[in-house]
Amino acid sequence: TGLAVLYNNMLQSLFSSQIGSLALVFAVIALMLLILFRSIKIMIIGILPNIFVASSVLGLLGLLKIPLDIMTITVASISVGMAVDNTIHYLYRYRSEIEAGNTPDESMLLSHLSVGRAIFYTAFTIAIGFSILSLSNFAPTALFGIFTAIALLLAFVSSLTLLPLLLVRLKVFI
Repeated sequence: TGLAVLYNNMLQSLFSSQIGSLALVFAVIALMLLILFRSIKIMIIGILPNIFVASSVLGLLGLLKIPLDIMTITVASISVGMAVDNTIHYLYRYRSEIEAGNTPDESMLLSHLSVGRAIFYTAFTIAIGFSILSLSNFAPTALFGIFTAIALLLAFVSSLTLLPLLLVRLKVFI
C-alpha cells in the first residue's frame, strides 16, 4: 500500500489505455482517409507515416530507457495529430497536381514547393515552442517538451520523405 503503489497502478492503467487509444485513433484515421480519398491504397499509404512517427517516438523513449509517465506517454498522441495533418495536406495537394496533368515526379516537386514549405514552417515553429519546455526544472515537463519537438520534426520528415516516396513508387492517383 501507499502512494508509490497507487502511482504505479495509475501508470499501468494509463499505459494500457494509451495503447488502446492509439489503436482506435489509427483505425479512425484510416477510415477518415478512406472516406476522403476513396481508395484503400491511399488509406494504407496515408496511415504508414503516422504509424512510423508514433512508433519512432515511443521506440526512442524505450531506447533511451526513459520511463513512461503522465507527460511522456502523451507525446505519441500529439505526434499522430501533427502527422495526420501533414499527411492530409500533402495527399490533397499531390492529388490536385496529378489532376492538373503533371507527372508524379512533377507533382511531388510542386507539392514540396507549396505544402512542403507550409509543413516545414509549421513543424519548425511548433517544435521550437515545445522545446522551450526543456528549460523546465521539472524533469517530466522537460522530457515532454524535448520529445514532442522531436516528434513534430519526425512528422515533418516522414511527411516529406516516406509519404511522397510511397505515392510516386506505387503510382497513386494515376
